[in-house]
Amino acid sequence: MDQGVFKQLDDSCFPPKRSPDAAAGTEPGAIGPDSAKMTSWDSYLAVATFLSSPEEFMGWFVGFVSLFSTNLLRPLRLALTSSNKNATKNSMLSVNGPRGTRREGKKFRQYAAALSTTIGPFAVGTVLAWTSPVLPMLQSENSRIPITADEGSWVGSLIAIGAIIGSIPAGKGADIFGRKPTIAALAVPFIISWAMIYFATTVWELYAARLIAGAVIGGVTATVPMYIGEIAESSIRGELGSYIQVKVTLGILYVYAIGPFVSYEGLAVLCGIIPVIMFVLVLLVAPETPTYLLRSGRRKEAEHSLVLLRGHEYDIAGELEELQQQLEEEQKRSSKFKDLISSRATVRASIAVMGLLSFLSFSGINVLIFYAESIFKSSSSSISPQVSSIIIGVLQVKFTFASALLVDKAGRRVLLLISDSVMAVCLGCLGYFFWLQEHAVDVSAFSLIPLISLGVYISTFSLGFGPIPGVMMGELFSPDVKGLALGIVCVIASLLEFVVVKMYQNLLDWFDHGITFWIFAGFCVLGTVFVWFLVPETKNKTLQEIQNELSGKKKPNNRKDNPKGNRKQHMMDSLTGDQTHAAIV
Repeated sequence: MDQGVFKQLDDSCFPPKRSPDAAAGTEPGAIGPDSAKMTSWDSYLAVATFLSSPEEFMGWFVGFVSLFSTNLLRPLRLALTSSNKNATKNSMLSVNGPRGTRREGKKFRQYAAALSTTIGPFAVGTVLAWTSPVLPMLQSENSRIPITADEGSWVGSLIAIGAIIGSIPAGKGADIFGRKPTIAALAVPFIISWAMIYFATTVWELYAARLIAGAVIGGVTATVPMYIGEIAESSIRGELGSYIQVKVTLGILYVYAIGPFVSYEGLAVLCGIIPVIMFVLVLLVAPETPTYLLRSGRRKEAEHSLVLLRGHEYDIAGELEELQQQLEEEQKRSSKFKDLISSRATVRASIAVMGLLSFLSFSGINVLIFYAESIFKSSSSSISPQVSSIIIGVLQVKFTFASALLVDKAGRRVLLLISDSVMAVCLGCLGYFFWLQEHAVDVSAFSLIPLISLGVYISTFSLGFGPIPGVMMGELFSPDVKGLALGIVCVIASLLEFVVVKMYQNLLDWFDHGITFWIFAGFCVLGTVFVWFLVPETKNKTLQEIQNELSGKKKPNNRKDNPKGNRKQHMMDSLTGDQTHAAIV
């Protein structure tokens, strides 16, 4: 392998220390005489990142190679360098006049921090998928905890109620105590919930365990997108945000793959170890976000966090100035509920995020995840329900990963529009298959239609409506209201999710499978219309640019007629880098 790649890896994991003068603020990012030394944080970062989760890097290479490239070195080079070939030529850009320089930061540390915190979403995936293999066990004749179909629907849906309990406290806790400690603390109730499932002897104990697990899901949903949105540069913010859903799908596949082959107790143990890994990695690898530290008046720590995330060769002055200006504007506003509804930007962000999460729930995705084996069993497919579920899980992981690579290229809106429209067609076909089956029509010649329909459905969902709402949750809200706003939005979305999952069994009793899936298809059509009219594009925009757009502030069309605006735009371009030459897109 190219020795230059290893040198870049070494520079990323073991960067030179800053000189005392630089630490004092004379030249942020300057390199001093102690450059050969390495901090303990750097050691933890290097070891923990590479040992944390083998599927990260295997998935990274295999997914990228199989979809887009035959060059095995390209993904690694892109991850460890600050820019591609074209960007290198334009990496030194003016900031605040000819004296300042700014180049895009190294990406490795941002990936390491994001991947460590997204172990939480991996654990969320295990909670979501647990009912697929377990409910058939519990409803069987030799079940250790015999339950009815209605009790099974409560076991599946109560996590949505639990999410309401956890989302607002976690969001406010992230604003008070910090993003990092709040995310790490969520591992504790996760472990408790799996322990309760392991020792449960009655359905009521399962209810309590699922409520606790749901509360943690609400906390993860409210905090992890916030964290990633604040540590990532705009050129890779969408990709890193998409890893939230990538990890959820990996957690789902993890349960689909092992669930049919282990006991009830064994599955609880194998799922319970994930939060332990999450707790350790967040503490060792993930730094606190510069945005939170600056808001807390800890400027030196914010500088240190930026250097850790961007690399020692990165000039942090411009980004710190941008964050400070944003903070000063935020201090003029409070984060009380009445201020949320009086801010045009926050209202528009809330409508967009709430709509995306609502149509995500009404698309029926959680029904498919929770009841995958049961749906395939009802379809009388020629492929076993267990194998069909694993195929669905593999497709979901692969295409969610593809979305992570495409979200900063194609943009958020186009992927959402393609995703929801194709999902509507797939659910329509699936509903028609079940409708024919329910009306005594011989469908044996089309026994693969359910697997094909749900395979395409889950693939297109994973390209757009799966990961992108999580990305946009971290992008659309300003930091001063993000915790409270995301908490409130997650409460409403969780209520809707509870309604959908709980009512699924009722819909089957009233209409059977055909019309039920047609109802979900209709909501996908409405979701496509919603995205077209009400969801803004955030591709390659800084968080401040997004807030300006949501507030209705427009850039001057003619820079020659507005020299002052020209200078400001030039400075913003310098701060964000030339987005056509982003390092990883």
